[in-house]
Amino acid sequence: MNAPLRLAAVVAFALLTALCAQVAVPMVPVPMTLQTFAVLLAGAVLGGGWGAAAVLLYLALAALGLPVLSDGGSGLAPFTGPTAGYLFAFPVAAFLVGEIGRRPAFRKPGPGLALMIGAHLFILAAGTLWLATSLGASDAVAHGFAPFLIGAAVKSAAVVACAAALRRLTSFRS
Repeated sequence: MNAPLRLAAVVAFALLTALCAQVAVPMVPVPMTLQTFAVLLAGAVLGGGWGAAAVLLYLALAALGLPVLSDGGSGLAPFTGPTAGYLFAFPVAAFLVGEIGRRPAFRKPGPGLALMIGAHLFILAAGTLWLATSLGASDAVAHGFAPFLIGAAVKSAAVVACAAALRRLTSFRS
């Protein structure tokens, strides 16, 4: 893929992540959104470096004040509040999915699903660890990890299916 098209794909995935953040189930202290679907899809389709770049662009837009986080959130407060651990895990998860997912074994549905579930668990664990600093471990698990497991499994399956379809349509990887 040529450089202008790759950059356009990075911007498109950052915007997709912003759109997915607006699909939210209000929960306290952390809403359930489709962000992780877009984050992992970026890594799966663009590869580790470019997928992480798309997520970092999304996070930079949020930090700069654009209302791209769930419920139109923006600014620096989300990077120190209850969602910080999840947000900081996003680019790492996209990178890992892109790097591990390039191996042929992970292009198959079963291993691909295992990779996406593992990436979701990584994001949830990072978010829960951050939440535990303010809520305590048991409340962090009860409010920041357990309620998200079913959604993580569903989003993981959706990422595998969408990534396979997008790879058939065009070659995002060089």
